[in-house]
Amino acid sequence: MKTLYIFTTLLLGLFWPSKSIYPISADPGRDSLHAPLRIQIPFVLPPPTFDDEFVCQKRNIIHQYYKKHMANVGFSGGFIVAKNGVVLYEDYQGFSDMGKQQAINSKTALHLASISKVFTATAVLRLVQSQKITLDQAVVDILPEFPYADITVRQLLNHRSGLPQYSSFSACLKRNWNRKKTLTNQDILQLLSNHKIRRAFLPDQAFRYCNTNYVIAALIVEKITQQPFPEALKQLVFDPLEMKQTFVFDYHCQRDSVSRSFRGKRAFGWDQFDALYGDKNVYSTPRDLVKYDLATYSPEFISAELWEEAFKGYSPNRWQKNYGLGIRMHEWPNGQKLHYHNGWWHGSKTSYLSLKKDSVSIIALGNNNSNRPYLTLKLAGFFGDYPVGSEKLDIIE
Repeated sequence: MKTLYIFTTLLLGLFWPSKSIYPISADPGRDSLHAPLRIQIPFVLPPPTFDDEFVCQKRNIIHQYYKKHMANVGFSGGFIVAKNGVVLYEDYQGFSDMGKQQAINSKTALHLASISKVFTATAVLRLVQSQKITLDQAVVDILPEFPYADITVRQLLNHRSGLPQYSSFSACLKRNWNRKKTLTNQDILQLLSNHKIRRAFLPDQAFRYCNTNYVIAALIVEKITQQPFPEALKQLVFDPLEMKQTFVFDYHCQRDSVSRSFRGKRAFGWDQFDALYGDKNVYSTPRDLVKYDLATYSPEFISAELWEEAFKGYSPNRWQKNYGLGIRMHEWPNGQKLHYHNGWWHGSKTSYLSLKKDSVSIIALGNNNSNRPYLTLKLAGFFGDYPVGSEKLDIIE
């Protein structure tokens, strides 16, 4: 596979420039002016089939939209639009550390918030592909202390388990809840086990977005791999895709070194949920997310059959918002489908869109408590017949 990848890379290099010939940054003075035109992963993918005229046309349209709706109205973070890995537009602005005036650039890893769920689900799919677990396996078979025998791995990933939201545990447990304790994933499992907190509904009876599902899913990854979750994700996802700026945040070791999120000039403080992972706490860059999106077209990384399981909706009502395995989607009667995941944690508000039919990746990672990243949905209309005039991305996390 590596030999074929190298040959393909060399061949593409002969016919496709490795640097952009266009000022693809919103600010021609920024470092993104000379950003690589083509982002690649070590898996064979179809080469780009469009020309410089297409790139220039789309770049101009995106530039006008980005300047009006994001750059000129207070957006802070990273933004990228790519097709088949070819960067059509890219920009970075604002600060990762307001006090030190550290400017955000293409290598600044920002908190993905709930986009992190995409990677937790992908790690589970990789374990399914290697036949370590199955999607319809009972969670209790893997985590014996899990108190609900009828919930499956799939139901964690598609939010149809009925598990209660961990942020509401305090109302359920009252005197048994320590508001000063920084909770771990294992703490959440033990609270569920010890107190058998009432579920919202029985498995597969409804959809309810719930961070607890992905806290438990991360524990499954740890149990099966016998590795800490950050290392497991590195080996299962980040390293194979050469996502060199991406990592899982370690609350106990990295609080002073990671980029922060802000309201005005004040950084958001830490709270008792900040050590939890699986549902959040992956840090990454727009370019690394393009690498991940490219991998979703590769049957070498994950089989086509498993990708199909991930990208289909599990709620029975079609032509509306739906959820797969770690991914949201809009489905319309005209046959168009848009896959995405948004995020919101403290002042980090983020959006990842994947237009499968058009091989387009649209990513906005914000760190100043602005809702502007959620406006990226409307950019889908520049690439195909996506009726996105009035829809909004779900932002409740």
